[in-house]
Amino acid sequence: MSDKQKLIQEMLEMQKKFVEYEHKAGFDAVEYFTDNAGPKHELNQYRQKYAELATKVVDLAHSEKGSQRNM
Repeated sequence: MSDKQKLIQEMLEMQKKFVEYEHKAGFDAVEYFTDNAGPKHELNQYRQKYAELATKVVDLAHSEKGSQRNM
């Protein structure tokens, strides 16, 4: 499995856990958009981690195709 595929798999697992959490506990925007829920909370830094993984996937895809990312 390539690095890109591993990252995508990790992102899919994160999505699955998020949906499970949402169904179990509901969605609280404060918990999702801030770190106010505490360091042991399931959503702690979820958005940041997911964004980092997504950026790595995009960078790897550009590298594979020999293109550059426009920022």
